[in-house]
Amino acid sequence: MRFVDEFRDPALADRLFSEIARVAERIGRTRARPVTVMEVCGGHTHTIFRYALDARLPGNVEFAHGPGCPVCVLPMGRIDDAIAIARRPEVIFTTFGDAMRVPGAKGTLLQARAAGADVRMVYSPLDALALARANPDRQVVFFALGFETTAPSTALTVLRAAAEGVGNFSIMCQHITIIPTLRALLSQDDFAVDGFIGPGHVSMVIGTRPYDFIATDFHRPLVVAGFEPLDILQALLMVLRQVAAGEARIENQYARVVPEGGNPAAMAAIDRVYETRPTCEWRGLGSIAGSGLGLRPAWRAFDAEQRFAVTPHHVADPGACRCGDVLTGRIRPPQCPAFGASCTPDCPSGALMVSSEGACAAYYQYQGLKGAA
Repeated sequence: MRFVDEFRDPALADRLFSEIARVAERIGRTRARPVTVMEVCGGHTHTIFRYALDARLPGNVEFAHGPGCPVCVLPMGRIDDAIAIARRPEVIFTTFGDAMRVPGAKGTLLQARAAGADVRMVYSPLDALALARANPDRQVVFFALGFETTAPSTALTVLRAAAEGVGNFSIMCQHITIIPTLRALLSQDDFAVDGFIGPGHVSMVIGTRPYDFIATDFHRPLVVAGFEPLDILQALLMVLRQVAAGEARIENQYARVVPEGGNPAAMAAIDRVYETRPTCEWRGLGSIAGSGLGLRPAWRAFDAEQRFAVTPHHVADPGACRCGDVLTGRIRPPQCPAFGASCTPDCPSGALMVSSEGACAAYYQYQGLKGAA
């Protein structure tokens, strides 16, 4: 398939692995203190495990898995808030499929549906809006998840609902942003990551300029990458070449899709509909200032939490679940004591085991307990 097969060519992959090994040898790190490159996006994590890219890296280079999967960072309290809305008899609660299985303290949305709540999977906020039009006697709520990648589609749906006067549609806003999160990670004293493979989907919207602070303030390289195996290998090589040269720049491997200035129309929709929340909670990472989006006052009529008087609350993560340490690159998935024991894809206790883009789910699927051992 054109534009796909070219990025899965085994011969080109072999050449890239050889060059990666050559540059890694020049860097001179050891297995005990490897060069650590964090792939921010869960889509990259899935590709790395699916194609076993990590298995062919030299011993002094390793991937760390970052907080770029929006389902993986859903805090337990937000799931409980969603369940509280979904259980109301007048509500049709809609969400993406992965979010239905994320555990809160009071179960999952899927379990709430089994107990009688009207919870439905949709593929876009427009599907939820269509349900609102078709069910004028019901309140339809869309669980709005995702980074800057999905925030524009929710914003445009809110604008359409307002223009059409669809008064029985609202959103529970859990949109989050990547830049404050990366700054928070880099500001931690024990954050031992040498460079980043930047998210392709988010960067399609925001461009590459917002990452400049990573190079200027923290002297780490970042290379925005696509999602095919050769995309990731080329981006890794570009990061390693900068590390070897003692450089820190922002580069764009995914230039065939990501423009430097991003998508102005998408950013305009975000700016028109949302404002930045003072703080936002992330599962496993705690509260990060300025990392969440909420509806501006002009659009508060579409805020489900205000409509149903829901007060967001905090629920601590399970003690045995170390999602936060995996998301910050401190441990690998199998180093979590719950991995493969109390936490599996069939019965997840941590959100990283739910989504196919979660590091734990990807590791379990493609390497499993044998790989963990």
